[in-house]
Amino acid sequence: MQKKRLVLGVIGADVHAVGNKILYHAFTEGGFDVTNLGVMVSQEEFIAAAIETDADAIIVSSLYGHGELDCRGMRDKCDESGLDGILMYVGGNIVVGKQPFEDVEKRFKAMGFDRVFGPGTSPEAAIEALNEDLV
Repeated sequence: MQKKRLVLGVIGADVHAVGNKILYHAFTEGGFDVTNLGVMVSQEEFIAAAIETDADAIIVSSLYGHGELDCRGMRDKCDESGLDGILMYVGGNIVVGKQPFEDVEKRFKAMGFDRVFGPGTSPEAAIEALNEDLV
């Protein structure tokens, strides 16, 4: 059976690399074929890599709090690029300040993300979700 392909990266001007490396190793050990774009990744770079690798999912990470701005319009860009309905996850410290997670989750789902993970979510939770969603 072929491994499911993921494109992973830290969006925008965010340079937080440690969480990215942790996710890369966890997803790889979890049985996925991971293309890790590293930090400071634009929406266009995520989309180009997903097209190039025929990815099954795009995993967006952000820790510096500006994920909401960085992620706006990404679903539309994916659809326009031929990635209609590609699985999109986002996680980390994705908004500025302390906000109720339920509100944050609603906003990101309204932007087209399939799953939203708050700060401190374990990589195992994302792996479990991927295994459910990529059947």
